[in-house]
This record gives sequence, C-alpha cells and structure tokens, in this order.
Amino acid sequence: MSPALPAVIAGENCWLSPERCLFWESAETLVVSDLHFGKTGHFRREGIAVPQAIYQEDLHRLMSQIQYFKPKRIIFTGDLFHSAENSEHALFGRWRSSIDAELLLVRGNHDILSARDYEVLGITTHAHSYSDGFFDFVHDPAELQSTDKVRHRICGHLHPGIRLSGIGKQSLRLSCFYSTSGMTVLPAFSKFTGLALIEPQPGDSVYAVLPANPRKGETGSVIRIQ
Repeated sequence: MSPALPAVIAGENCWLSPERCLFWESAETLVVSDLHFGKTGHFRREGIAVPQAIYQEDLHRLMSQIQYFKPKRIIFTGDLFHSAENSEHALFGRWRSSIDAELLLVRGNHDILSARDYEVLGITTHAHSYSDGFFDFVHDPAELQSTDKVRHRICGHLHPGIRLSGIGKQSLRLSCFYSTSGMTVLPAFSKFTGLALIEPQPGDSVYAVLPANPRKGETGSVIRIQ
C-alpha cells in the first residue's frame, strides 16, 4: 500500500491515507467518513444495475487500512450505511466479526438503521458529535458549531473535491482532504460518491488524493497543493 502523508492537525500527528481516511497517531484511531455501505444494494433494489463488486472493493480497502495502521479504535464520521437494511449489511456483519477494534459512529443523514441493528454490529453510536482530546467528530460541519475553541472539528458529509488545471485546458477532479480554521473535512471513503468542488481560501490547507494507476505501475498518493 502507498505510504500515507504526515500532517499536523490541531497539534496532533496524523496521517492522510491515499485510501481517503485519516489516522490519528497518538490515539491509535482510524477516522473514516461517508462509506455509504449498502448503497449499491439500494440501487439494485430500485432496478438500477450496479455491481456488488464496488461494495466489496470498499470493504477490502477498509480492511487494508486496518491491517496497515492497526488501530485500536475506528471512528466513522457519518453515513456508514446508506439506507435501510439490505443484503450488503449482512456482508458487513460478517466482516465486522473479524475486526477487534472498537467501532464508533457519529450518525449521519443516511444512517437510519435502528439502535438494535447497530448494537448487533457492535457499533457505538452518537447522535450529533463525539469529542475526544483535541477533536470534535461531526458528520455535517454546518450542523454543529463547537462551543469549545480548544477542539478542532473533523467532519464528513461534503465529499470535498478539487479541480487541478494544466496546459491545453486540461483539468482533473480529485477527491481531497480540506482543512480550514478549526475544521478538517475528510474525503468520502466510498468511490461510489460524487464530489463537491471546494474553493479554498488563503490560509486553508488542501491535500489532493491521486488515484492509483495499476496499468502504469503507479500507486495512489496524497499531495499537498495548498
């Protein structure tokens, strides 16, 4: 797997992974947002032909991050699941049984399973935010403003992306990590999501996620562009 990029966030050493997640080193915590598990199953149920391989690839990518970072805890900042229970949730349950890490979920707008469903999966849920040390973990950055200025918000929901332009009017849209004063927005982990292009301001930090290109022998990477 490609090495992650080190980044200091709110004075804490973190690692930004090309697989679109963040590892908080001192807390041994992997932070992931917007996995939207079950989305492909939801589409198929509605008669839209979406292969289950997309979902299986996302699970495989998540497992690779767990094996690489070996976290004691995983915090999902919302939209872990996309919809009501379907066949893909059962697959997640089997996957969950092989994971020893503690799982915490800050519920997002798509997390509509019952409290009992999350309990069976061994996931501790929080309605709006979860606070630990220097960080407030929130799904939608517009939903909760931190009242503790010591804490930095780590959010999801926005699916941030950046457009990079080159010569000859060429351009490329890439998923990105985006940090502004008091807040860091994670890219959507799932590749089955759209992008919302951001317009960074002076003083903001933007880290673009460069995808892998197996045909050229290129692995994914994270680069700071601002």
